[in-house]
Amino acid sequence: MAQPPNVHDAEPIPAAAREAIDALMQSGDLFRYTAPENAPVTLLEQEYAALLGSKYALAVSSCSAALFLSLKALGLPRDARVLIPAFTFAAVPSSVVHADCVPVLCEVGDNYRIDMADFASKLDSVQAVIISHMRGHTSDMDAIMALCDARGIPVVEDAAHSLGTTWNGQNIGTMGKVGCFSFQSYKMVNAGEGGILITDDADLIARAVIMSGAYEHNWKKHKGPRGENAPDLEQAFAKWQNQLPLYNLRMSNLSAAVIRPQLPELARRVRDGLKNHDYVAERLNASPFFDVPAPLTPERRAPDSIQFNLVGLTEEQICAFASAADAKGVKVQVFGLSQDNARAFWNWQFLRDIPELPKTRAMLMKACDVRLPVRLSREELDVIADILLAAAEETMGKAAA
Repeated sequence: MAQPPNVHDAEPIPAAAREAIDALMQSGDLFRYTAPENAPVTLLEQEYAALLGSKYALAVSSCSAALFLSLKALGLPRDARVLIPAFTFAAVPSSVVHADCVPVLCEVGDNYRIDMADFASKLDSVQAVIISHMRGHTSDMDAIMALCDARGIPVVEDAAHSLGTTWNGQNIGTMGKVGCFSFQSYKMVNAGEGGILITDDADLIARAVIMSGAYEHNWKKHKGPRGENAPDLEQAFAKWQNQLPLYNLRMSNLSAAVIRPQLPELARRVRDGLKNHDYVAERLNASPFFDVPAPLTPERRAPDSIQFNLVGLTEEQICAFASAADAKGVKVQVFGLSQDNARAFWNWQFLRDIPELPKTRAMLMKACDVRLPVRLSREELDVIADILLAAAEETMGKAAA
């Protein structure tokens, strides 16, 4: 069997980024508010908002910071209850706690998407919702938005894994009140760290900008769409100046210089990532031991990893499968089979009260995660698929023996 590919390295950063970084190094102008206008962070916000089809964007230090600022900008009272899916990364409930709110967890099904019955049953007891499109899997956004809009409950989209995903042709991150994205290394656009939030709400973006660290009159460097003056935005800034705490969660010009040249690469990366995912999914689904859940009909995904459920294996056999794949060179993460996995809700010991969620727990005990960077060739994808299939056959063959 051929050597497995390195799935941990990202694509090289475009040459244009290196040129922009060199210019910044020569100027030493790394702070977003030093330049009177057109700082790299400012240009990134304008370009990103235009790319996604939103009025406003705010670049910050991480997607977690974007989620936190979104909740604070909504003006939720202390101990407001925020409904989140139980299948997400620990940073999501952490952002809720950081915003002085209380996470409320709802069930997630075998297809990694929100259990709509459990979601609906808990909705009347909360003041806001964060929808985590975990690993890029989109829940039923039509049903979610209808339920939340009918109750006047604001929706924040955690789209950390979903840049480039669409729902009925609309960009994920633009359906809720706010959309939050990540530029961490294992995302579609890589700056090592960084995040951004988008919204069409002038009052909300003004609050978020000030709290992100736009002290004194630096908020004046934030404009409306395409850098235009927006009277409603200026009025909102004037209203909130000196009224809100500063959390200093800004992005630096250096990060923006790394991100901006990657935005034109997004369409290609989305196309290649989906093609790679679907090729490996077809191979795995041909085996009785694997189930790669299909997307919902309105969903067009932008994956750079693959998730699958193991079928008919005991917990001991699942562990044996993961060990066999690892020995052959493919790292398989089983979300529920770890004492410290940050995606298993029972490991979030910082929560006040961890509920028992049997559907989500059962799913996490058999759900696996494997990286599939968009740069992989067909031959490299075959090596990964061959190893996974061989590990399953080996595990089940030993069990039969």
